[in-house]
Amino acid sequence: MYEPLKGERGLVHEIGQFFSRPECRLWLVNALKLAAATTVLATVLALPLALLADRYAFSGKSLATGMLLAPMILPPFVGALAVEKMLSLNGGSINLILMALRLPQVNVLAGSGVFYVVVALEVLHLYPIMFLNAAAALANIDPAMGEAARNLGASRWRVFWRVTLPLMRPGLFAGATIIFIWSFCEIGTPLMVGFLDTLPVKIYDNLRQLETTPSTYVMVLMLLSASVGLYAIGRWLFGRTAGAMAARASTAATQRRVTLAGSLLCWLPFVGVTLLAALPHAGVVLMSLAKRWDATILPTAWTLEHMRAVFREERTWNAIANSLNYAAFSTLACILLGLAVSYLVVRLRIVGSAALDTLSMLPLAVPGLVMAAGYIALTRPGSWLESIGPVQNPTILLVVAYTVRRLPYMVRSVSAGLQQTSETLEEAAQNLGASRLWAVLRITVPLILANILAGALLTFSFNMLEVSDSLVLAQTTRYYPITKQIFSLVGLAESRNLAAAMGVYAMVLLGGAMLAANALLGKRMGQLFRI
Repeated sequence: MYEPLKGERGLVHEIGQFFSRPECRLWLVNALKLAAATTVLATVLALPLALLADRYAFSGKSLATGMLLAPMILPPFVGALAVEKMLSLNGGSINLILMALRLPQVNVLAGSGVFYVVVALEVLHLYPIMFLNAAAALANIDPAMGEAARNLGASRWRVFWRVTLPLMRPGLFAGATIIFIWSFCEIGTPLMVGFLDTLPVKIYDNLRQLETTPSTYVMVLMLLSASVGLYAIGRWLFGRTAGAMAARASTAATQRRVTLAGSLLCWLPFVGVTLLAALPHAGVVLMSLAKRWDATILPTAWTLEHMRAVFREERTWNAIANSLNYAAFSTLACILLGLAVSYLVVRLRIVGSAALDTLSMLPLAVPGLVMAAGYIALTRPGSWLESIGPVQNPTILLVVAYTVRRLPYMVRSVSAGLQQTSETLEEAAQNLGASRLWAVLRITVPLILANILAGALLTFSFNMLEVSDSLVLAQTTRYYPITKQIFSLVGLAESRNLAAAMGVYAMVLLGGAMLAANALLGKRMGQLFRI
């Protein structure tokens, strides 16, 4: 039951109790180490690729850079389904290959190895966010600055360290903030792999049992403080700088054209990273098609039964129907709210528009797990919102949670469209007697329809595969969305292939949405993943 803290001394006492317990400090440190390692490695992986794409014009560059978005089509916790099949010491595909090559086997699913497995899965899922932000930052840098430094005798390496990298810092920090918060608060992947000694997993365990004690919410406070604190520091340090840099990119950088052999060399890192990131996805696809896969590198018998069973079994089809309902209503709400917020900020520029824009982006900085904890507190037994709580019918709660979580994508997408659309036609319609609302609906909305569709596609797809809110807020089987149903199926050995089949359909859905959004937004795609 809910036990309110009794004043400031109660809160200070609970915080002191948290830090006095060695296991609590370990959970917090593990979460911070996981987030820091993921952020650093994602940056190391993505930054060279962004520089390569910015500096060289090679054949098929659009396809090469587009491939880098592929890892985002599957939540890492679904990709973790294939980890045991691929990395298990006894019969895992990787170890069987090492045995065939007479090389020593690796046992990464025991001891500290699980930490590195979680980091690898997170990095291979999140590096596209850093790539998009780095590419956008490079596009906003005036090449005249680098040319001036070169004319003064600086080497290319010195120009990068003293000119390019400092100007990229706002974009890099934006990407790093999202990656850090995302990985710091991740619960799905650690749960699937078995890395359970992290603060988010312990919070999830308490919330799953509806344990709303002060100690639970002190743990939530630790997550919230770290996430929002980092977001606020980033806005304070780099907010104005980012805007200033964007205004200075008056000319496009000259890219070096390369020969066919040079194009092949440029392709190598893109293909290598994409193939590495696709391994978990490939494992999920193989599991969904495997009839027999026991101590062999690849399945020895194949079937489509698991793919068909997704639509035949009531538990899986019901989860798909639930997710469709939650995602559809949430997307509609995001479209309406996104249009309203973007128009107030970009067109009307009302008093406090900067604060409104910041508030609309805040869900990117506030972890879904923290929001879910707040919703559970609001709907605790005995409260007047108990009827929409997790143990009753959480439909309204899930729609609200999804809407809040995905509103930033819609706001960013619509704002980008409004900024690139002249107000002249809208003003002309008003001069001819149309009301502002009618002018917006008949003139502005059709002109930014591509942005609205791109934002709606991404919002709908991410809602269909939302992890944190789904795992915490859906407590009754009847109301399980897709991700909660996948998680429940993984716990049953005979249903893991069925869970993989659901993961494949999830890949197809989100992959199609990412491709469509990228086609509609082009280089503006990176704006959706910036704070």
